[in-house]
Amino acid sequence: MPKDVWICIKLIQEPFVFDCSAAEQKPKDPEADNKSDGSEETGSDKILAFSVSSSAKLVALTDDTKRLVLFRCEPSWQVISTRWVVRRCTSLVFTEAEDEVWAADKSGDVYSFSVVEPQKTGELKLGHLSMLLSMTLTPNDKYVVTADRDEKIRVSHLRSPHNIQAFCLGHLEFVSSLLAPPGHPQWLLSGSGDGTMKLWEYESGRRLQSWDLKQLRDMPKSDTEKETRSAVSRIAGSPGGHHVAVQCERVPSVQLFGMEQGTEERLMPSSRLTLPHCPLDLTFDPQGRLWVLLDSRETPFLVYTHTQDSWQCDSESPEMKRVTEALQPHWEALQVSAGLESRFQHLYKGNFDNMASYREKKQQRLQQQKEQGGKKRGPGKGQQSNGASKKAKKGNQPGPVTKASS
Repeated sequence: MPKDVWICIKLIQEPFVFDCSAAEQKPKDPEADNKSDGSEETGSDKILAFSVSSSAKLVALTDDTKRLVLFRCEPSWQVISTRWVVRRCTSLVFTEAEDEVWAADKSGDVYSFSVVEPQKTGELKLGHLSMLLSMTLTPNDKYVVTADRDEKIRVSHLRSPHNIQAFCLGHLEFVSSLLAPPGHPQWLLSGSGDGTMKLWEYESGRRLQSWDLKQLRDMPKSDTEKETRSAVSRIAGSPGGHHVAVQCERVPSVQLFGMEQGTEERLMPSSRLTLPHCPLDLTFDPQGRLWVLLDSRETPFLVYTHTQDSWQCDSESPEMKRVTEALQPHWEALQVSAGLESRFQHLYKGNFDNMASYREKKQQRLQQQKEQGGKKRGPGKGQQSNGASKKAKKGNQPGPVTKASS
């Protein structure tokens, strides 16, 4: 979420704008200030994550100043509470019962915050040894699924998170996105920095399908583009579970999958939407239309409708026009440039090419030996060659001793 302004537009209400920089400030703790060494990071009020409850009546957001703000949006927008998290959060999710909001942070911990008691502090639920990047809950609030920087996906029981049900392992880079697709309570979709999306039967940790999204794009690549890595930044599912949309970071297209009926249900690539600009986010609305937020002030949104076997852009949608008109005055505060550094770039594993360093040092050593060899002088006056020196040494050695006969 760019910068410090959050805008929510409900079609039945006026747009709501929340500015984190003008929000409640954390009360100063004199004891904490005395103990602090001054190294604590300061925030810029940049919004890091947000979540909407399943009924769309509650919204939560968190920023890099470590606020956790809870809103009620019916009958009108209202801030319920502002609480404070221990570490900067990377993911938020409401329980299906809407009695708690769970927050995953960059240190690998997950806290639950009560919705019923909006002033209650968070309760530590579970922890990873690595930064958490995504989190989701399965239907009926049975499991909490967490994904981290070290390629691990953990499935834990929600009410007793110390009880781990399974691990879903197979990604080669950090896991950046998770989705429990609607209509398929046994499935989990995951996206990664390795450019793949995988389908899991999460209770057993069994992998069902895997797709390399670069191959699906089937785009000609130059030598420089071959090294470009594109992480999966968003996976969204339609309300009925018939369609899945996948967004990759800084790639101007959206890959769509459809449900294939047969002896067993399978997801299959169905189409790819080419976009005029890189997408910043995407989601399905209750009618099954796909909304794509673009990095463009002139055309911030595109809406796609599925008709028969294809997706058509609905440029005359009155809802899209209303949302665009509401968003454009605030675009300067929300703008994110596609040319900025990737938010996932620092998460990739480093590649250490020891052989290249070894070859370079060896070449330098050989060059030095060659230069030193050219400076050597041949045998001159008063000097003997190696062969002459050896003969002289041999001539100076005493001969065999013989005993005289008496």
